[in-house]
Amino acid sequence: MISHPNYAVEPWCLREIGLDLPVLAQSESVFALANGHIGWRGNLDEGEPHALPGTYLNGVHELHDLPYAEAGYGYPESGQTMINVTNGKIIRLLVDDEPCDLRYGELTAHERLLDFRAGVLRRTAEWTSPAGRSVRITSTRLVSLTQRAVAAVLYEVEPLNGPADLVLQSELVANEQLPGNDDDPRNAAVIESPLLAEEDFAQGTRLRLVHRTRRSSQRVAAAADHIVEGPQPTDWSAESEPDVSRLTVTSRVRPGQRLRLVKFVAQGWSGERSLPAVHDQVDAALAAARSTGWEGLLRDQRAYLDDFWSRADVEVEGDPQIQQAVRFALFHLLQASARAERRAIPAKGLTGPGYDGHSFWDIESFVLTVLTYTAPDVVAPALCWRHETLPAARDRAHQLGLRGAAFPWRTITGQECSAYWPAGTAAFHVNAAVADAALRYVKATGDEDFERGPGLDLLVHTARLWRSLGHHDTEGTFHIDGVTGPDEYSAVARDNLYTNLMAQQNLVAAAEAAVRHPDRARELGVDEEETAEWRDAAVRIAVPYNKTLGVHEQSEGSTRLQVWDFENTTPDQYPLLLHFPYFDLYRKQVVKQADLVLAMHVRGDAFTAEEKARNFTYYEALTVRDSSLSACTQAVMAAETGHLRLAYAYLGEAALMDLEDLEHNTRDGLHIASLAGTWIALVSGFGGMRRPADHDDGGIFGFAPRLPERLSRLAFSVVVQGRRLRVEIGGETARYTLVHGEPLRILHHGDHVTVSAKEPVERPVPPLLQRPEPGQPKGRRPADRSGGTPGRGEAAD
Repeated sequence: MISHPNYAVEPWCLREIGLDLPVLAQSESVFALANGHIGWRGNLDEGEPHALPGTYLNGVHELHDLPYAEAGYGYPESGQTMINVTNGKIIRLLVDDEPCDLRYGELTAHERLLDFRAGVLRRTAEWTSPAGRSVRITSTRLVSLTQRAVAAVLYEVEPLNGPADLVLQSELVANEQLPGNDDDPRNAAVIESPLLAEEDFAQGTRLRLVHRTRRSSQRVAAAADHIVEGPQPTDWSAESEPDVSRLTVTSRVRPGQRLRLVKFVAQGWSGERSLPAVHDQVDAALAAARSTGWEGLLRDQRAYLDDFWSRADVEVEGDPQIQQAVRFALFHLLQASARAERRAIPAKGLTGPGYDGHSFWDIESFVLTVLTYTAPDVVAPALCWRHETLPAARDRAHQLGLRGAAFPWRTITGQECSAYWPAGTAAFHVNAAVADAALRYVKATGDEDFERGPGLDLLVHTARLWRSLGHHDTEGTFHIDGVTGPDEYSAVARDNLYTNLMAQQNLVAAAEAAVRHPDRARELGVDEEETAEWRDAAVRIAVPYNKTLGVHEQSEGSTRLQVWDFENTTPDQYPLLLHFPYFDLYRKQVVKQADLVLAMHVRGDAFTAEEKARNFTYYEALTVRDSSLSACTQAVMAAETGHLRLAYAYLGEAALMDLEDLEHNTRDGLHIASLAGTWIALVSGFGGMRRPADHDDGGIFGFAPRLPERLSRLAFSVVVQGRRLRVEIGGETARYTLVHGEPLRILHHGDHVTVSAKEPVERPVPPLLQRPEPGQPKGRRPADRSGGTPGRGEAAD
């Protein structure tokens, strides 16, 4: 999008000048507003033209049967799909009886601006109707970060070339018609008319609709109220029917005058509460919004974001695109999570229906990584959502003949929703991601109440899963067989290294947490014998290694498989999953996304520096990055192993995943984990930030900063252990400043440094150890940002 001529590169906003209908779907995703509870795609105010209308409530879904050619024991029976709920965005405009549809007449100016600091979407348009009447439209839209159930729109119309009879139709609309699906498996299932009407209301300036989903039995309510200002006479009336509630405003407006409408919208849902309770819920939220007023909502939004940016902002000098992209990423991460409040964070956030609105392991592994150090208050509720799904995870483990809990690969409510059993059943690394996120949060915040409560529950039940899933061989080595790791081009393997090392961390952490909280451990039935078994399994866990090649194996025997024929794979055959059978992918050496390389990032303590360098080079030649999750991890490990130019190229790919639509599915929503990867590539990659290893009782965070040639400065803040630490890297020095809090011990390139609030600490950046540049599969080399154009596969091999 940002290389499109209509888009500008600016540090604190995303601006679109002009309207290009072929990229309307992508723009609806990037201009989406959300708060973790409500999601509004960036559809035009007038409702049409649109590519994919979208209004979402976190957790609202419909059930559908999962198809199987042959049924099997343990297969999930019901899928869950996030649905498009009641649309409160629409404000239709008629100018002298002609609908304002930008496909007709003449659009002489059109601009949209997503303001990352104000938290609003602003729009201006100048349009001349087919009959020759010109008007200027301005609107400002927000989804409140402070009032969870509230969104609002300010919509103004001004005639430009003579008086006009203007009509505004402000609507609540349910069961909108959606475009059909295609064959891309990443897309959502389309469920027609999922909402059953229960109540419709219109009186004065107030509107309300209440519906219920057909199969999941969730009650959904939307209410709206309005403030109308216009020249006399300006009149309005309200009407309602089961799927549409409408306020119609009419006014004769002259040039220099404006018709102004403020629309407050409240949206909520419940799977338990009665119809009166749900409609009272949205009416109350609406009353609060009216009391705060439009200007008050704007002030509160700005104040909330000022506080967020004081902790989370990342400053990049030398690459304006990356500067814009990282703020775009952080803004959307906050929108996906701020008010989720014990609901899942979907892989696409609330920006589109891609992946059916499901949450995957990448939320814990990538998204919560960023939020832990920038907005820790939203992390505990996200982990508590996993904790609340423990009963379903324990039932799933029991169904599979295992102890503990088996968390789902993809879900909305906690039940497994994947009909693809090599992932839905065998991707046990999801458990490791949940446990790792809990550990990371506790180490960063010192939240003992969480560790003693939900944290210990999560660690214990995931540790029990590993111990029952794995086994000791005759020599005592602990193996975990038949699992699918992060790389989805290999499946049902023995001793996936990432899974084993993360399970090892999980087992040790659970044992140590049980010692710290013996009373809670007893409540969970944990005794010394069980913790001894966990420790023994961790010590003896298998670590596959090919001595001949001198590299670790992604899984046992994987380096002995035939290498994929990259030379005869054409660019239009990527992603491979859309053009080749999984059977062929599974039996070859080809990596969809960073797997062993991810293990080196999150479990760096398990590898030497030389092992990391050799492993990285080996797996670079096999990794095709058919997943948006890969580039950021490759950026981190490229930076650590001394390949700064390559790391910078991967940073560009992660950062521009949606802004350049690199995976060709931004139309269905943003890639929230890749957005998180922008921060990870900068902070963990070029900032070299590493959290304390599990065995490090001192809890010391480390930094090994080093910048690529094109970046002249990188600055960021992290919230760790109740302190706010600012890190600035420029030239050949790094500067550490404690913004507030008690003195903090850190590592700088392995050396101990104590930072206090009295004065910053500066340290030199040691020279880089030069290594030969690794190669990539043919056509899959990332674009060189040191002087090239952003995009994938454009650089020479």
